[in-house]
Amino acid sequence: MSDNAPKPLPGSVVQMTGAAKPELEKIALNEADMNDHDKVKLVQEVNLSRHRQQETAAEILRLRRELDDAILTIKEGSALVRPVARPARMQRRHYGLGIAFVLMVVVPVGLVAGYLYTRAADQYASTMAFTVRSEDITSSAADILGGIGAGLAGAGGGSAGTDADILYEFMHSPDMVRRVMDQIDLREVFGAPRDQDPVFALPADSTIEELTDYWSRMVNISYDSTSHLVEVTARAFTPQDARTIAETVFSESSRMINALSDIARADSTRYAQEDLQTALERLKNAREALTQFRLENEIVDVEADIASQMGLLSSLQGQQTAALIELDLLSETARDGDPRLEQAQRRLSVIEARIADERQKFGAGGAGPGGESYANTVAQFESLSVDREFAERAYASALSAYDTAKAEASRQSRYLAAYITPTLAERAEYPRRIRMIATTALFALLLWIVSSLVFYALRERR
Repeated sequence: MSDNAPKPLPGSVVQMTGAAKPELEKIALNEADMNDHDKVKLVQEVNLSRHRQQETAAEILRLRRELDDAILTIKEGSALVRPVARPARMQRRHYGLGIAFVLMVVVPVGLVAGYLYTRAADQYASTMAFTVRSEDITSSAADILGGIGAGLAGAGGGSAGTDADILYEFMHSPDMVRRVMDQIDLREVFGAPRDQDPVFALPADSTIEELTDYWSRMVNISYDSTSHLVEVTARAFTPQDARTIAETVFSESSRMINALSDIARADSTRYAQEDLQTALERLKNAREALTQFRLENEIVDVEADIASQMGLLSSLQGQQTAALIELDLLSETARDGDPRLEQAQRRLSVIEARIADERQKFGAGGAGPGGESYANTVAQFESLSVDREFAERAYASALSAYDTAKAEASRQSRYLAAYITPTLAERAEYPRRIRMIATTALFALLLWIVSSLVFYALRERR
């Protein structure tokens, strides 16, 4: 064994045992003893006990060797253990971090908490909620055609949703602020605690743009585009002012939705009204043309005038027949040169001439009323009558279409249905002091942590 080899420790297994012990011999039996069962059983138990003792001794030897190796390893490595570090002491950077924590976290949180609990004025909230509704289209045609009626109803719901979108944008606009200001002095209401609470109150001499921004802070509007439900929470420094603002917002919203309904109603009836005006003008022109024709021809009713002329012609023809009979009778009894015969002949000639004149009025070259023949007069009258009848029917159809359009437009009118009326607050809910303090503390702490990490990172780089 070399000089560098580890020496056996006192009381080690090597010193105690030296070389390995020989195995214990088993007890043998002769053939005579093999027939004795008790002796055989006893010998087997003795041999088993010796075998177990031998295994136990071997396990003890192995454990002692491992213990010696561990003790030797500990003694050899004890020389390499570093000395224990000295206790940590406070450095200047540690004091700097503490001062930074106080300045960046404690002081801001304290200032915010002090202002909120000593200077900030209480704010009261009034809540209201409504939805934009439209009347269902329940015309007879829609009832007969159920699918079409359902489609029209769906279209009405889509229109109500569009109006709700428009109303939501209108409630955030300066126009809404101006309309509310016409009824409420918002600068006075929102600027009442200006001397005590300059942070949450409206500044003095604020412009309409600043007032609109402040309005967005004090009036919270929630809108669900799926159900078209609108919820408005108006805040003010007194419960009465908050409720008054909420009521005014609802009334102005109702006026806007009514205006939108009027515009939609006018659009839906515009084309029908234009058709009605066209039909009315056509009817007026047809009647004026017929009146002018009557004035020019001095005839009120052409048919009555023709009937009168035909009656006159019939009467002349009857007189002609009587004159012929009288002439025939005189010719049989009177002599030639009899004055009665000459008178009868002249009478007949006059009647025939008159009949010819009357018949000529109905011919192409005849002179009827206005110097024209009755044929042309009747043709013009019938043409003007047909134009008037067509204009009357067109006017009646346009009027019916206009009435139907007005009825349908009335059924499609929109209105606001309030399901939560403006409430009157009994206690102040704003400003939310605990939440604001916690938010300030969180952001201040995050800022301090980030600043500390940046400081140490720059320090390590140096």
